[in-house]
Amino acid sequence: MAAKNTADGETIIIKKYANRRLYNTQSSSYITLEDLARMVRTGVDFQVLDAKTGGDITHTILTQIIMEEEANGEHMLPVSFLRQLIAMYGNSMQAMMPPYLEATMENFQSNQSKLREAFQSSMGPDAFTKMAEQNMAMFQAAAGAFMPGANGAPVATQPETKSDDIDALKEQMAAMQRKLDELGK
Repeated sequence: MAAKNTADGETIIIKKYANRRLYNTQSSSYITLEDLARMVRTGVDFQVLDAKTGGDITHTILTQIIMEEEANGEHMLPVSFLRQLIAMYGNSMQAMMPPYLEATMENFQSNQSKLREAFQSSMGPDAFTKMAEQNMAMFQAAAGAFMPGANGAPVATQPETKSDDIDALKEQMAAMQRKLDELGK
């Protein structure tokens, strides 16, 4: 995912002060690690600088965000992965890991996007609406079959649909209701 810059095309500079406070120079306000995490999720590009030395500490801050996310939520990084990652430090292959992990993550995101696009194109943009309508129609048909007297009351919120599948299902449910009514006599 390509990072988004500010409206003027520049990376946002965040300054970290000795008191551990983070200052967004674009908005002229103090922010939290949670705010930075939100910026990452929305693709906003930023750089974190030590206010005293001017050194780039973006890597350290991003690592800190990951640590907080792992401590406060569901664990995304399995223990075995963390052990393997730690074991790579000082290993002769250490220099190869950053580009490999970046390429792997980009490939994962690309596949995720392709899967989402394939699902949407096969299902259509209104797929979830159609599925919800079908589920509601089946629920109402089932309710009509199992609750005597409920089958004649149309529900005002149900949109009219002309699906052959739904019509066939309604006919089957009506037949079931007739059989149930006969058994009840």
